[in-house]
Amino acid sequence: MKKVYAFFLIGAMFLSALAAGCISNTEPSTTPVETSTLTNTVPLVTDSNGNVNMQDLQSYIDSLPSEPLTDAEKEGLLFMVEEEKLAHDVYTKLYEKWGLQIFSNIARSETTHVESVRMLLKKYNLTDPTANAGIGEFQNPELQALYDQLIEMGMKSEIDALKVGALVEETDIRDLQERIAMTNKIDIITVYENLMMGSRNHLRAFVSQLKNRGITYEPQILSKDEYEQIINSPMEMGGGMGGRP
Repeated sequence: MKKVYAFFLIGAMFLSALAAGCISNTEPSTTPVETSTLTNTVPLVTDSNGNVNMQDLQSYIDSLPSEPLTDAEKEGLLFMVEEEKLAHDVYTKLYEKWGLQIFSNIARSETTHVESVRMLLKKYNLTDPTANAGIGEFQNPELQALYDQLIEMGMKSEIDALKVGALVEETDIRDLQERIAMTNKIDIITVYENLMMGSRNHLRAFVSQLKNRGITYEPQILSKDEYEQIINSPMEMGGGMGGRP
């Protein structure tokens, strides 16, 4: 992969990697139901800091039956657990470099995101590609290259580091939206919806930090309208096991 320095090219690389992880030649064995119906009823157990309530989520996942997964659903879970780990690892390294509390806080939140996907890997007997992997180590070669590029960029300055954080969260939102559209499994949709809510809150936090430094962040992955809708909305708080807030 060519060495990329321009910010918008790193965003393009993210999209390329996501496409590599998302596309499957295998048609789903079941027809996905209208996801808007499901996402209006799944429990959101994520707080305004993006932390997932693991106990509540585990209880809900355990209450649902295990059904055969399509190849696309399996691929999605394996990719997502590494993508969430990428976010955690990037923020951990950027905190070590710059000492900004936002990176420490969101890295802890990303730990709950990784563990949320791991719940599903365990439920469906899928081998966890992040098991025993160290910081910055990934089985997916595209994610490995992306991690290296993002770290290189984030080490340049605090501003660049915060832009990396916003870019990671934008990408996570887009990828989760695509994953939700590829499944009809309520447990998978529930996890993805909670992670996406956390990512929206994280994006708001990074953009706010940049604004405080006089920087106007321009979206790299999301459309301008979608980005503005997120940024101009308050931090979200899950309503718990009763469903959406």
